[in-house]
Amino acid sequence: MQPEVFTVRDFCLRLLQSGDLATKLAPACRLDGSVLSDEAPGPAVFVELPARAPGLEMDSGAGALPHPRELGSPEARAHCLARFAHHELMAAELFAWALLRWPGLPPELRRAWIGVLADEQRHCRLYLDRLTSLGYAFVDFPRSDYFWKQAPAIAGSAHGPRAFLCAMGLTLEQANLDFSLVYRDGFRAAGDEASAAICQRVHDDEVDHVRLAATWLRRLGDPTATEVELYSEAVPFPLSAARAKGRRFDAESRRRAGLGEEFIAHVRAARSSQQARPRARRRRWRGS
Repeated sequence: MQPEVFTVRDFCLRLLQSGDLATKLAPACRLDGSVLSDEAPGPAVFVELPARAPGLEMDSGAGALPHPRELGSPEARAHCLARFAHHELMAAELFAWALLRWPGLPPELRRAWIGVLADEQRHCRLYLDRLTSLGYAFVDFPRSDYFWKQAPAIAGSAHGPRAFLCAMGLTLEQANLDFSLVYRDGFRAAGDEASAAICQRVHDDEVDHVRLAATWLRRLGDPTATEVELYSEAVPFPLSAARAKGRRFDAESRRRAGLGEEFIAHVRAARSSQQARPRARRRRWRGS
C-alpha cells in the first residue's frame, strides 16, 4: 500500500507517476475522507505522458467504435464500455496534469478541477465495473491516446489554462453531451439498461463540467469578447468547434450548461476541414 498523500500536488504527481489502475482511481482525498490541502501548490510541473503499467499502455489509434445499432452484440457493448472507461481515465490524468502545470490559478478553480477529476475517476469505475459484469477485461481492448495527443498543443499555447478549458470542457466534454445520449439510447435499445444508466449519469455530470469550463473561460478571458470569440481564440489546434459535437446535436443540454445561443449555433454549424474540402472541390468543378 502506498503512503497517504496530504496535498493536491502530491496526489496529482502520484496519479500521473503511478502506472497501476488502482492508484490512478484512488479517491482525491485523505484516507479519512478529508480534503487534500492546496495551500502551497508549489512550482509548476510539466508531465509529458502518464506512467502506464503493462496492459494499460496507450496506442496511436484504436479504430472505430461499434455503431449504436450494433450494441445487441455483447462484444460490441464491451468494446464501447472499455473505450468510454479509457476516455474517463485520460480525462482524470489530464486534470491532474493541469493542476500541476498551473499552480497559480484561482483556488476556486483548482478546487473545482479536483471535483471534476473525482467525477472522471468515478465514471471510469462505473464503466469498468459494468465491463467486468459482462465478463470482459479492460486490458482486452485497445486504448487510444487521443486525449493525450492534445497535451502538447495545450502546453504550448499562449493562452495557458484557457486553452485547457477550451480543449477539455468546451470541446471533448461538450462533444460527450451528444455521444453519451446516442450510446445511452443504443444500449437501451439493446436491452442493456445498466449501461444506459451509466451513460445518463455521465451525461448529467458533463453538463456541469461544460458549465464550469464556460464560466471560467469568461472569467479568465477578455470581458468584452463573446463566447465564440473567447473559444475561437484559445482552442488549441487541431481541436475546434467541429469536434465539440456528435452527429446528433443536443442543443438543450448545452443550454442547461449555460452556453449562449450564439455559441450553440456556432458549434452546430461548424464543419471540419474533411467535411468542407469536398464542398470546395465541387464549387471549383462547377465553376470550371
